[in-house]
Amino acid sequence: MPHIGHRTPEPSPQTEFAINTATKLFAPPGISATDEQHRAYLRYTHIGDPTADAVVAMFRQVPGEGRRMFETAVEHGLAAVTDPPPELVAFFDEIDNPPYWLDPQRIELACRAIGRTGATIGFTTLSVASLMGGYLAHRVSKTLTATADLEHRAPRRLASTTAWFTEVTTPGGLQRSAAGWKTTIRVRLMHAVVRAGLSRRPEWRHDEWDLPVNASQMAGTIMMFSLAHMTGCQFLGLHFSRRERDAIFHLWRYVGHLLGVPPKILPVDEHDTWRLMSLQAAHEFGQPDADSVRLTQALIRAIIPAVVGEGAGPLQHLKRQTVNRLLLAYGRLILGRTNSDFLGLPDHKPAQAVVITAAASIRILEFPRRLLPGATRWCETRGRRGQLTLTRRMSVSHGGARHSRHDHLATAAARHHRDLDEGHAIPAGRALGTDPRR
Repeated sequence: MPHIGHRTPEPSPQTEFAINTATKLFAPPGISATDEQHRAYLRYTHIGDPTADAVVAMFRQVPGEGRRMFETAVEHGLAAVTDPPPELVAFFDEIDNPPYWLDPQRIELACRAIGRTGATIGFTTLSVASLMGGYLAHRVSKTLTATADLEHRAPRRLASTTAWFTEVTTPGGLQRSAAGWKTTIRVRLMHAVVRAGLSRRPEWRHDEWDLPVNASQMAGTIMMFSLAHMTGCQFLGLHFSRRERDAIFHLWRYVGHLLGVPPKILPVDEHDTWRLMSLQAAHEFGQPDADSVRLTQALIRAIIPAVVGEGAGPLQHLKRQTVNRLLLAYGRLILGRTNSDFLGLPDHKPAQAVVITAAASIRILEFPRRLLPGATRWCETRGRRGQLTLTRRMSVSHGGARHSRHDHLATAAARHHRDLDEGHAIPAGRALGTDPRR
């Protein structure tokens, strides 16, 4: 195995195979951002979420009661809150009034297309392309490693992220009061809580690390769960029609709206998201450090039990070893040699050959799937069933999403809000955040 973290990768991940190859194969022309766009974009690294930040500030003014009003509004609507404060009114006015561009039919199509990725391909790209790839953003890693106990946090983060991803991409999951919608709103408030707590910590280096959980990083989250996930699936052989791709980016545009990403940096479509990648590559990505390595290694140790289970015995050991090699081989192919060496991903050529061969086979099988009547719908149903089964198993094993309602988010939010109510900064061991990249 290469020496972990022995040198810093190239400044831009777009220079690395296979990212540069994916850009050539899948990216539309003209995605490079201008110098003026780069300069304009940088201001969002120092901007949070003013609407949500105001709600968190309100919590401190009305300890306990503000938190209860928020939870009531999430569950039952703002009308159920007696005399709500203006900060809460502004927040729910923003999320309870759907934007004019929202198209429920495209959301439905996106959910079906993402469901077709199934448990195997879908989870592989989610955990490796989206999450592990996100750890190359070294400023994001500073918020994550504020958590002291990575070994125990990583499985819960992986389980809760998988549950959230499944909820928001399940048909109907983004409707008002559905599980995906409610979880996303709670995640948005959690980001504001963590941002407030870490911003007050004297050791937070604002000049180097920007504002914690800032607008740029939230836009990057949308990019990783739309572009990185879809491209990762395409790398493994899946085909998405133009309509499906358009619908997937439309879904994540709405998720970004609910998460409070400013409209000026919220990607509208696939072309916008590729251009956002160009901007993110120049600032957020390309300089991973020891924290990126720590997060990656903790994630690797969390992935295998999630997929294979915790059982003992020779067969179980063989399954874990096989899955580990294949997942890390995929990670090396996706992230490139330099990044992979830095993060400590082994260079196992036979496993990489298996991944490439499997991807070629899937690509061939996609042709009859697209031609045979009913085949696509069968793949959607079967894939969604596999995703739900995996999510439930991870929830039981790691406490990621109890009863598919993410009660742990409400509990964690209450704990953080209590710290704010009492005027305390969030201790390093509890600044866990719930950015899906975490």
